[in-house]
Amino acid sequence: VLYGDPGVYGIVSYPRAVRDGINMFLEGYIPSDNVRFRSQPIRFQVKPPTQVAESIDIEYSWGFMVKKLGGFTLRVEPGFIRRGEVIGILGPNGIGKTTFVKLLAGLEKPDEGDALPGGVKVSYKPQYISGDYDGVVEVLLRKTLGDRMESSFFREEIYRPFRLDKILDRRVSDLSGGELQKLAIAICLSMDADIYLLDEPSAYLDVEERLAMARAVRRIVENLGRVAFVVEHDILVQDFIADRLMVFSGIPGVDGYGHQPMDMRSGMNMFLKELGVTFRRDRQTYRPRANKEGSRLDRIQKEMGEYYYTAATIEEE
Repeated sequence: VLYGDPGVYGIVSYPRAVRDGINMFLEGYIPSDNVRFRSQPIRFQVKPPTQVAESIDIEYSWGFMVKKLGGFTLRVEPGFIRRGEVIGILGPNGIGKTTFVKLLAGLEKPDEGDALPGGVKVSYKPQYISGDYDGVVEVLLRKTLGDRMESSFFREEIYRPFRLDKILDRRVSDLSGGELQKLAIAICLSMDADIYLLDEPSAYLDVEERLAMARAVRRIVENLGRVAFVVEHDILVQDFIADRLMVFSGIPGVDGYGHQPMDMRSGMNMFLKELGVTFRRDRQTYRPRANKEGSRLDRIQKEMGEYYYTAATIEEE
């Protein structure tokens, strides 16, 4: 377990068993050393999948789309997104998730079909982030955001949750992967946009930063009545952040198929069934833990057709 003050000092504990080490980190307390390094433990909630009210007005929609890139073909079913909604995007690498987001952003044009209507303001955080900017973080923020940087919205929803004060006077080129990721997400969410597109926003972030990011996205989308699409491999983050899911399947690098948005339970079951993976909850922290293939819980959940959302999977030991 590594803990300390980011950018100031770090302490490495004695090696622990995997489960014990993870739970100690989440608790923020190492009993054998009598050291507490977090004021509040990180707790995961066992909650039912989010239910979206059907009465909420549809904000944007897209038609059936086809996009060909070299030897790869992506097909996407038509769908829609409601005001105040976050759609999570799940699927293996090389299956077209980033291509779909670029179609929504207008960076790629579909060979067949229509993406979003014209005039929609989009803010896009790409999958890969460059740190080539020659200057400090504060200058980049002021240059990019202008007067928005002085707003109470920026201070309360972006600056404090992302702890930008820690990197404000640092050169962008000197930032770590996680610091650069937080900066890119902060800039994306600070833009005056109708739609926020975030491609793998949790990459390089630790568990606390991932949850802070997810909370920020949800607050902004709900409070401002905007919409967001989030490409994310972290199952827990998707569970926390998304109202509905789009699952992408197919043959990586050859053929991708984007299914229309579906409720969380259906989306999780479709995605995890393809992987052949089921999840239970840790009895101490309730964090999701993958079941061993062929174990009793794995077999029970597969028979039930419930790969993630079921109260019957609190682990028993």
